[in-house]
Amino acid sequence: MPCSLRRLFATILVHCEPGNVRGLWDRHLEPMSDDYRRTWTSPNEVEQMVLLDIRGMLQSMGKDIIDFSLPTIDDAFDPTEGEAREIIEESTVEFDESDTKLSSSLNLEQRAAYDEILAAVERGDGGVFFVDGPGGTGKTFLYRAMLAKVRGEGKIAIATATSGVAASIMPAGRTAHSRFKIPLSYDDGASCSFTKQSGTAKLLRMASLILWDEASMTKRQAVEALDNGMRDIMGIRDRPFGGKTVVFGGDFRQVLLVVRGGSQGQIIDASLRSEVDDLEKLIDHVFPSLDDNMSDSNYMTSHAILSTTNDNVDKINIRMIERFHKDEVIYHSFDSAEDDPYGYCAPEFLNGLTPNGLSPHALKLKLNYPVILLRNIDPANRLCNGTRLVVRGFERNTIDAEIFKRKQFRIRLSFSMKINKAQGQTIPIVGVYLPNPVFSHGQLYVALSRATAKRNIKILIQKEKPKEKANMQNNNPKKRKRPTVSLLISMKNIVYKEVLTG
Repeated sequence: MPCSLRRLFATILVHCEPGNVRGLWDRHLEPMSDDYRRTWTSPNEVEQMVLLDIRGMLQSMGKDIIDFSLPTIDDAFDPTEGEAREIIEESTVEFDESDTKLSSSLNLEQRAAYDEILAAVERGDGGVFFVDGPGGTGKTFLYRAMLAKVRGEGKIAIATATSGVAASIMPAGRTAHSRFKIPLSYDDGASCSFTKQSGTAKLLRMASLILWDEASMTKRQAVEALDNGMRDIMGIRDRPFGGKTVVFGGDFRQVLLVVRGGSQGQIIDASLRSEVDDLEKLIDHVFPSLDDNMSDSNYMTSHAILSTTNDNVDKINIRMIERFHKDEVIYHSFDSAEDDPYGYCAPEFLNGLTPNGLSPHALKLKLNYPVILLRNIDPANRLCNGTRLVVRGFERNTIDAEIFKRKQFRIRLSFSMKINKAQGQTIPIVGVYLPNPVFSHGQLYVALSRATAKRNIKILIQKEKPKEKANMQNNNPKKRKRPTVSLLISMKNIVYKEVLTG
C-alpha cells in the first residue's frame, strides 16, 4: 500500500543511509502517491501531500525532512502555519475516552498520588514527585489516568520513559532522550541540547505535566541535564525544573543502570519458589504443546525464558530452533573494520563477534519464530528496542514480520531473552534459566516479577562444567554429548541497599 511504502521510505532514510536520496525519491514517487492521486489532480499537489506525510514519519523518528535531499515543502500546503512540530504533536494527541474513567478505579494509594499531583497541576505552582512501586502495582494505570485528566482539559501532558518499550505503552509516549534532547554523553553540570527558541523549549514551557517513567534506570546526570535546561528556558533558577510539575516513576528494586557511589552491596541468599532439574524440562514447561501452536503469534509472544547473559540466551534459542520442523533461512552480515587498510581484522574474526545490540553473523530464522528488535526503528509506532514480533515471511532483502516489513535485521530470536531486556514487560508464562549467578542489582527481582502468577514461573538453577560449552559448539548432533551439570538449590540475590534508602 502507498502508506506502507512511504513509511518504508522514511525508515530507509533514517536507518540505511542511502547514497542517492533524490534518485530513490524520483524512482518511487509514483507508487508512494497512488492514494493521493485519486483525490488531487495536480502533480505538484500530490507531491506535496507525500512530502508532508513523510515529514511526519521522519519527525516521529526524531529526524527533520530538511536534512535530506528532497523537494521543498510549499508553505501554501503546510497546515502547521509555522507552529512548532512538537506543540502540534502534543496538542493533537488522541487519547482513549475510557482512560478518563480510570480515576474512579484507583486504589487508596493511587488516589492519594493522583489527587496530590493534579492539585499541583491545577495550582500551576509546580512540584517534583516520584511514584515508586513494584511491577504490577498499577503505576502505568495511574499514569494513564493522570494523562487523560490533564489532556481532557485541553492542557499539554508530556509522557516519556527511559526505555522505548515503556514509552510505547503510554498514550503518545516518547523516550526521554528523544523528547528532551538529552545528549548521548554528559557529565555533571550538563544541560539538554535544545535552545530557548526551539520547538522543544516552547513545548516544555506550555506543558502542565511532565511524566518520566522508569527514571530509576537512567543516570542521575540525565535528570540533572533536564533540570538545568528547564531552569534556563523558564528563567527560574531557584526552583527545580523551572517550577514545572514533574512526575518520575520507577522501581529501584529492578535492574539499575548505574548507582553512583554505591558499594557492591549486600548479597542475600534467596530461596527460589519453583525448580526444575533439566533445561529441556524447563523449555517443555514454558512452551507446552509447541507443535500445535507454532503459528499462533499470541502463544509465541506470551511465553519466554529469561537468563543473565547473551551466551545463555543463544544456547536456549539454538535448542528451540531444533524443535521447529520447517525450512530454515539464513541471513549473513557483511562485516568490515574501519581504518584497517592492511586487513589485520580478518572477516572470519569479525564474523565471530556478537557484541551487545547486534545480531549474530549468521541469523537463522524459520517461519513463526518470535524475534526481538535490538534498536529503536520507529518508537512512535511501537517499533523500538525490545519490541517482540513474529516472523511471517522472507524475501531476499526483507523480513516480513507480524507488525511490519523492514530492511534492517537488528533482531535476535526471543524464545529466550536477557533479563534486562524483559524489564518493563509482562509475560504470562516465564522460565528462568540461571546457569551462573545474577551479577547486578535487581536482576533476580526482575526475572521473578515478569509473570502474572507464581504458578506460571519455573526456575532452573544449575552450574555448568567447562565442557558444557564445548559440547554446545559441536555441530554434529550425533556426536553431541549431554551437558554435564550440577544442580543447586539456591541463588544469590544482589541488592544495593543504598538505593532503597534515604
